[in-house]
Amino acid sequence: MTVEAHEVQPPAPPDRLLTSTSVVGFMTLMSRVTGLARDIALSSWFGSGAVMDAFTVAFKIPNLMRRFFAEGAFSQAFVPVISEYRTHRSQAATRELVDRVAGTLGIALFVVTLVGVIAAPLLILAFAPGFRGGDGRYPLAVDMLRLTFPYVLFVSLTALAGSILNAYRRFAVAAFTPVILNVVMILFAGWVDPRLGRPGLGLAAGVFVAGVVQLGFQVPFLRSLGMLPRPRWDTAHEGVRRIGKLMLPAVFGSSVAQISILLDTLIASFLATGSISWLYFSDRLVEFPLGVFGIALATVILPRLSEHHATQSKDTFSATLDWALRLVLVIGVPAALALAVLAEPLMATLFHRGEFTARDVAMSSASLRAYAPGLLGFILVKVLAPGYFARQDTRTPVRAGIQSLVLGMVLSVVFVVVLAKTSWAPAHTGIAAATAFAALLNAGLLLHGLMRSGVYRAGAGWLLLALRVLVPSALMTGLLVLTLAGWGDWLEMNGAARVTALAKLVAAGATVYFGTCYLCGLRLRDFTLRVAD
Repeated sequence: MTVEAHEVQPPAPPDRLLTSTSVVGFMTLMSRVTGLARDIALSSWFGSGAVMDAFTVAFKIPNLMRRFFAEGAFSQAFVPVISEYRTHRSQAATRELVDRVAGTLGIALFVVTLVGVIAAPLLILAFAPGFRGGDGRYPLAVDMLRLTFPYVLFVSLTALAGSILNAYRRFAVAAFTPVILNVVMILFAGWVDPRLGRPGLGLAAGVFVAGVVQLGFQVPFLRSLGMLPRPRWDTAHEGVRRIGKLMLPAVFGSSVAQISILLDTLIASFLATGSISWLYFSDRLVEFPLGVFGIALATVILPRLSEHHATQSKDTFSATLDWALRLVLVIGVPAALALAVLAEPLMATLFHRGEFTARDVAMSSASLRAYAPGLLGFILVKVLAPGYFARQDTRTPVRAGIQSLVLGMVLSVVFVVVLAKTSWAPAHTGIAAATAFAALLNAGLLLHGLMRSGVYRAGAGWLLLALRVLVPSALMTGLLVLTLAGWGDWLEMNGAARVTALAKLVAAGATVYFGTCYLCGLRLRDFTLRVAD
């Protein structure tokens, strides 16, 4: 019997980190663009009525489970362990880990999926009790959930495949895979759904089919690495047990935002019909920069941080976090401000057609403005959480998550009640504002914990960097506000005119921001990680 030599791959060179983030960001941009096209199609075909409300809930429930078992808790537990195996053990041991994890996860997910399909009526009743109002949303949502829930099984196995590829620094494949979901959903909503007797069921079926296709897409890439799993059930395997132990608290900690969104959905189900859809479409625009930048950055740094922890490279661990946080400041601040200022132009340009009315534009714009401040918090959580998961510490993010979740729940109720009794803003915007506050608190707690424990030490030059970001951001915001004040009613423009006007605004804002950053002395080379491994 021969022992396979260790095939240890050294950490990626620092100068490749920005390149990897750019690659993932580009692939994620493709995903978000096709996702935006999907949402534009859905808003035009279904509007913000009962069908869209029912689908939003039926899709959010498996998405929450996806965060539990897929790229949320599972990836954050699996990547550090497989990175450690690759660093300290043989290729054969790593393959064995993959086989055992695939078999154990697959069987567990099959059981969860079966239970979810059977318990669909109870799940809808639990997450959207306001649907029991006789408007048809409840039975439609139940039937939709029975079609969408199996997506949990397929997308979680897809996430396993993506985590393996990411551990081997094959980031592009996993980042591109969500494009498949968006394309399949558009096809089913536009071609299959009209041929069925009940609106919305074709769209739900598209989610199921997309899960199967996404998993199949990644198989050839795993085979080329020699890492195509041969599933084995083995809960006693040392690596499987460690991953499971890490997942238990991470299930909650990494999914706080999703749990908060579902709780928000519960509250919104009691508000005016369309409230769930308005929150959905505004949240999707927040998710665009979050996905393109925040998730891409988190995807790249988690394997790297795991490697540095495995090799006891404490200084480089801290420097990597510092590098990521600087990028968040430079991109996140102007993005949040632009979303708030351009809320109505964005909504009108992207969604005002077909069944999506002027009222829908106004209501969605209001919730987008309320969500916008939380964008910085959402991105920071994505970047800071790997600082804990890479060290296999999942308890601290759980504590921070619980505190922010409780705050979000309390504020949602308070804000909705206050707004329902006043005319300050539509009631559903209180939910968005509470979610933003909770995200900022979560980020603050995570940052404080990393600094208090000495894991993260801020590098030099933060005050100067803040000034170089805040001044350009203020100038950009002022330009956008003044320009919009004299632009007129966006809803009166035709589609082409809105697209042209929005493109000019975005180009002008970006030019002012990045041009002023350059004049303030900010250069691309300032974001090259210079600490040697």
